[in-house]
Amino acid sequence: MVTVISTVSEEPLDIAAHEAAVADRRAGAVVSFAGVVRDHDHGRSVTSLEYEGHPSAEKLLREVAEEIAEDPDVYAVAVSHRIGPLAIGDVALAAAVSTAHRAAAFTACARLVDEVKARLPIWKRQVFADGTDEWVNCP
Repeated sequence: MVTVISTVSEEPLDIAAHEAAVADRRAGAVVSFAGVVRDHDHGRSVTSLEYEGHPSAEKLLREVAEEIAEDPDVYAVAVSHRIGPLAIGDVALAAAVSTAHRAAAFTACARLVDEVKARLPIWKRQVFADGTDEWVNCP
């Protein structure tokens, strides 16, 4: 049985907790990803971000995680996306996958992150140092 954990939350995300959640005695590899709020975007200075999620976001996140878990090489998947206001350095997306071998873990984790970014109905509002803002990354 494959463990699948997925959440959309206003609470801070912990990469180590995601890695622990996918721990499995059969696993020889755990690959994790932290999508971190950076202080710039396309040459513009970013001061803060805010993520807003559609009510279906948690259900869709679960569907993506379950799709990754269907891979016979995958033992466990944990993925969370944060919503609400975030500061520079905060984790916005946390993901971890365990498999028997590293290549499969890297592939599965990359696919998980790519699918979340492509499909999750979460909008990002960036606030720039000059006082302007923009909404981006809307699937």
